[in-house]
Amino acid sequence: MPGSWNHLGLAVLLGACATPPTDPVERAVFEQNNDPLEPLNRRILDLNQFVDAIALRPAAEVYVFVIPEDGRKVIRHVLDNMKEPTLVFDNVLQGEFKRAGISLGRFAINSTAGIAGIADVAAVSGIERRPADFGQTLFVWGVPSGPYLILPILGPSNPRDAIGGAVDSYADPFMIVANTDSIADLMTVRLLVDGVDKRASVLELLDDLQKNSVDFYAQLRSVTQQHRDAELRHGVAPRPGASLYDDPGGAGTNTSDPDSLAKVTR
Repeated sequence: MPGSWNHLGLAVLLGACATPPTDPVERAVFEQNNDPLEPLNRRILDLNQFVDAIALRPAAEVYVFVIPEDGRKVIRHVLDNMKEPTLVFDNVLQGEFKRAGISLGRFAINSTAGIAGIADVAAVSGIERRPADFGQTLFVWGVPSGPYLILPILGPSNPRDAIGGAVDSYADPFMIVANTDSIADLMTVRLLVDGVDKRASVLELLDDLQKNSVDFYAQLRSVTQQHRDAELRHGVAPRPGASLYDDPGGAGTNTSDPDSLAKVTR
């Protein structure tokens, strides 16, 4: 992790010094992509793909081969249930008290009737998950995203989401308990399983994206920025009238009622 933060510090420094192009068309593309660090990002992506090829992808393939789909669903339910307290925390900070109440109820139901989250009893009852994270909280508070970043191992992000991820990690009650009770090894296993499970869930998606892309880096940037934009707004598109070249993850963009449209799970 220290290496990741070193890269992040360098990226933020370079981002502050980046000079937008003067040509109107190039300037529009520059602002739309919000990627002044593209040369650095491409090098880090190359490194990440190397690590993925020798470690992450093989681990995900073994995981899929050894554990049947139903078993992977159980693991995902348990992992998601452990994250519910953090969702409560972030939804409260965003002023989303109804969503926070739902997250708290889901945690109570699934931790008891669902046997520590093995079964998502709440979802069966129609109580769907309400994703939230601290990067999203910073967005609601008006903090700009900063430049697009490819972080070592962690992948596509930006300074706001990188900080948000760190805050969520430290605010996770299970991580706090692990540190005080000296059971950090169990939390390390949890993080590794979570990472492998997430990588396994996009095996075919990333393969297709890479196979069918003329420029994998540009396509990955587009897909991840659009996906993150939907997450920030709970699946709600920006109101009509926003500039075509506004940063989709920037702060202060208005949205319509989040309960009126489908949500994007995290």
